[in-house]
Amino acid sequence: MTILKSILSNRWTKIGLILVALGWGPLFAIILLSKFGMLSDPNPNPIGCGLLFAITFFPAMICLAIGSFQSFRRRS
Repeated sequence: MTILKSILSNRWTKIGLILVALGWGPLFAIILLSKFGMLSDPNPNPIGCGLLFAITFFPAMICLAIGSFQSFRRRS
């Protein structure tokens, strides 16, 4: 099994990636949409999405770190 498959098959890594997608996705989508001029406001102030990003940042990083550590330890 390759390293990437090993990391992605870990439950902690999956939880971390879900947190990244659901917590960071809306903020990055608003940033990209405003960058390409697809929003009516060129300088949006996405308070809710920013708070969601802030709340999910550290839990996602912790889950990804635990999952990666477990995968590397299991391979050794």
